[in-house]
Amino acid sequence: VLQHPDRVRRAIGVVGQRSSVDPAATGRENLVLQGQMFGIGAAELRNRIDGMFERFNLTDAADRLAGTWSGGMRRKLDVAMGLINHPRVLFLDEPTTGLDPEARAELWSEVATLSRDGGLAILLTTHYLEEADHLADHLAIVDHGRIVAEGTPEALKSELHGDAIHIVLDSPAGGQAAASVLSRIDGLAAPVIDGARVSARADHAASRVPAVLSALDVAGVAVATVTVARPSLDDVYLSHTGRAFRPEALEIAR
Repeated sequence: VLQHPDRVRRAIGVVGQRSSVDPAATGRENLVLQGQMFGIGAAELRNRIDGMFERFNLTDAADRLAGTWSGGMRRKLDVAMGLINHPRVLFLDEPTTGLDPEARAELWSEVATLSRDGGLAILLTTHYLEEADHLADHLAIVDHGRIVAEGTPEALKSELHGDAIHIVLDSPAGGQAAASVLSRIDGLAAPVIDGARVSARADHAASRVPAVLSALDVAGVAVATVTVARPSLDDVYLSHTGRAFRPEALEIAR
């Protein structure tokens, strides 16, 4: 591989966290420049560009300055630029950061389609856990530069038995006392403190909520909210790191 760097460059596409789009150029000019960097012939490049605009529903804006486009449109153009050379592997670095929910959902749909229909291997980093759960065939959770969990989303969630009880306290100062109380309740497993939030796992968790609230009240620990939920990737992250998810990289691949 190291002996053929040009071959590698032509086989990959990269979409960075920061946009590569030149706002002073039109959408078409951005794609032309990107294609010329890969040495794509003029006729072939025109066909590819037209195809990209159609695929990403950008045809009507193709000849407008990219600086006048919405954030979601520019992000689609970023992805189109990463695909112009027809790569075999596409690297996406937090592609939906800063997008509104509608634009994020549209980009999720496109990423899923690319992987499903395009035969394209995608390596994506994201700090949106629901994004990883929705898109990933395989994922790795990275904590301080170290992989702490790896597998399919369903396999990782299935490792967590029972449901999660999440308790938000009135004050983080009550975290240790709350965890101590929960550790003495039969059927609750491994309470974890994260600021004002204390979580534990249990079978039939909903039926244990009255006992949990009663015990915390007796201990003088003030509770703001209590929720019960099926295992999620947030619970997976919590179980492996001892804290709730922070905006650090979670890598997923399709």
